Amino acid sequence: MEMKVNLGKDSYPIYIQKGILEHVIDYIQPIYQGKKIMIISDDQVYGYYGEKLFEQLESCYEVGHIIVPHGEQSKRFDILPSLYSQLLSFQLTRSDLIIALGGGVIGDLAGFVASTFLRGVKFVQIPTSLLAQVDSSVGGKVAVDLPEGKNLVGAFKHPLLVLIDPLTLKTLDERFIHDGMGEVIKYGCIFDQSLFQRLASYSSFEELYEDIDEIIYRCVDLKRDVVEKDLCDFGDRLALNFGHTLGHALEQYYHYEKYSHGEAISIGMVQLTHIAEIHGLTPKGTSQLIKEVVEKYELPTQAHVSTQELKKAMALDKKNIHQKLSYVLLKEIGQCYIYPSDLTFIDVVKEI
Repeated sequence: MEMKVNLGKDSYPIYIQKGILEHVIDYIQPIYQGKKIMIISDDQVYGYYGEKLFEQLESCYEVGHIIVPHGEQSKRFDILPSLYSQLLSFQLTRSDLIIALGGGVIGDLAGFVASTFLRGVKFVQIPTSLLAQVDSSVGGKVAVDLPEGKNLVGAFKHPLLVLIDPLTLKTLDERFIHDGMGEVIKYGCIFDQSLFQRLASYSSFEELYEDIDEIIYRCVDLKRDVVEKDLCDFGDRLALNFGHTLGHALEQYYHYEKYSHGEAISIGMVQLTHIAEIHGLTPKGTSQLIKEVVEKYELPTQAHVSTQELKKAMALDKKNIHQKLSYVLLKEIGQCYIYPSDLTFIDVVKEI
């Protein structure tokens, strides 16, 4: 399966195919004629796929690799000097290439490094987690975290191409399969009622996996459409933040140690929709529909964190502009809208 993100000079193709990791060189050579490639990966993913990728690429290029510990803790601002130093030691130039091999953390981290090192180096995304395949590898948003919050230092940096191999999901820990389903469910909630109903119809992820190429393609296609309309996150693209205002705050509240991203936004989707129902802004019963699908894929729906405590983290949200947040609410499953309000919007509940 193939599609193209049409962004003028920043356009790029996305390929979705089981086994595509065995043929990466066939996709790199036509778009990159430089000398050096640096692979950035984590200590889990590189063990599965790094050496095979390295061996493919070194037949045509001088190849290096940087390996960081897995997990959100590696997406810290203070890790950047170490990565820049390793790129300098490798003598990577602006005409060379960085490949992000890993999940959402690696895609964000490697993409941010590529956007800032020498004022910009070309890069390719090879996402290996479900969350990265359906969401974070597409759209050009790259960032690192600060102690005060998630993705607070970032840029827009589009890859030369994205290669998605659903076979990599076979090596994922079960928790991170479920983690990615949080973003898949999000797309059904905000844009595609039939996708939501399809997710509700499966008995398990194992049954869904038989159709995984189609599910990934649909989510990526929905995101592609939004990104083409709103590149820089000021209009239509805000819809992609459904569940994220509360979810990011939960991640930050627990210092990225208790909930994964998909788990946190799953709580955010259910709880924010419940709050919207109380305000009369979303039809009653919608949050229960989301809750049932979220629980089917073994994701949490409530964190039992004080609303007042969570508001402290929400105040630092990068989309908090003039003390207003853009809450993404549902007209119904498959249709969303932006509702500007302040932090008091969530005061109708005592805990999230």
